[in-house]
Amino acid sequence: MWTYILRRSFQALFTLLIITVLCFLLTRFSGDPLAQYAANPRMSAEDKEALKERLGLNDPLYVQYFKWLGLAIQGDLGNSFFARQPVSEMIGQRLPNTLILMLSAEIITVSFALLLGIISAVKQYSFWDNAITTFSFIGFSIPIFFSALGLMLIFAVQFKEWGLPYLPTGAAVWDKSDPVEYIRNLILPVAALAFVNTAGYSRFVRTSILEVLGLDYIRTARAKGLTSRAVLFKHALRNAALPLVTIVGLDIPFLLGGAIVTESVFSWPGMGRLFWEYAQRSDYPVVLGILLIISLAVVVLTIVTDVIYTFVDPRIRLG
Repeated sequence: MWTYILRRSFQALFTLLIITVLCFLLTRFSGDPLAQYAANPRMSAEDKEALKERLGLNDPLYVQYFKWLGLAIQGDLGNSFFARQPVSEMIGQRLPNTLILMLSAEIITVSFALLLGIISAVKQYSFWDNAITTFSFIGFSIPIFFSALGLMLIFAVQFKEWGLPYLPTGAAVWDKSDPVEYIRNLILPVAALAFVNTAGYSRFVRTSILEVLGLDYIRTARAKGLTSRAVLFKHALRNAALPLVTIVGLDIPFLLGGAIVTESVFSWPGMGRLFWEYAQRSDYPVVLGILLIISLAVVVLTIVTDVIYTFVDPRIRLG
C-alpha cells in the first residue's frame, strides 16, 4: 500500500503542476484586474502603468507564473489587488466557515441517503420506494438556488408572518461569538445543500444495493439461514457502499471550494462567496489561491478514496 501511495503522490505532483498552469492561464485571460479603473478620470495613463508595474502585470506570463508558483510552494499565495491583504489570511478567515458548512451538509446527506436508499431497495416497487423515487427526481431536478430561495420563503418569511420561530435569511451580519446565532444562520444553507445532494446520493445507494442483492454470494448467505437484516448490513451494504465512497470523495473538494450559489444566496462568509466576489474583479491572486486549494484537495482525496476502498472491500488490493 505504501508503495502505491508513494507512486500516486509523485503522479499527483505532476498533475498539480499541469493544473496550476491551466488555472493561471485561464484566470489571467479571463479579465483585466485594472478594468475598473478605465473610467476613473483621476487616474492618468502614467498612474495605470505605474500600478501595473507595481503589481507585476507587465512581466511576461511565464515570469508571472513562476513567481507565483515559487511563492505558492513556500505557502505564500500573494496579496489581493483590491483588499491589499495576504491571500492566505483571507482564505484562512473564510475556510473554517466553509468547512463547517461542508461537513455538516455532507454528514446529513450521507446519513439520509443511506437510510432512503436502503428503504427504497429493500421495499422495491412499494409505496415507499415510489415516494422516495419521486422525492429524488424532484430534488435532483430543482436548481440549488431555487431550493435555497424556497427554504428562505418558508422558514424565514412565512414562519415570521405566521408568528412561528423563524430562521435568519442571511449571515451577512451576526454576532460571531454567539454559537446559537451561528447555528441558526447555518441551518438553511446546510438544508439547501443536503436536500439536493441527498436526492442524488440515495439513487446511487438504491441502485448499488439492488445490484449486490442479486449476486450469488447473497443468495448463498440466505440459503445458510441468515436473517434479512444480517444479509443486508453484514454482506450487501458493505459492497454497495463503494459507489457512495467514490461520490463523496469527489464531492468534498468542490464543497471545500464553497458552494458558490448557496453561500451567495445566504450571504454565508465562506470560500465560495470569496471566490465569486473577487472573480468578478479579476483579482487573480485570490482566485488562484482558492483554485490551488481545491485542486490539492481533489488530488489528495482521490488517493484517500482509493485507500478507503481497501477497508470497505478487503478484496481490493492496491498495487
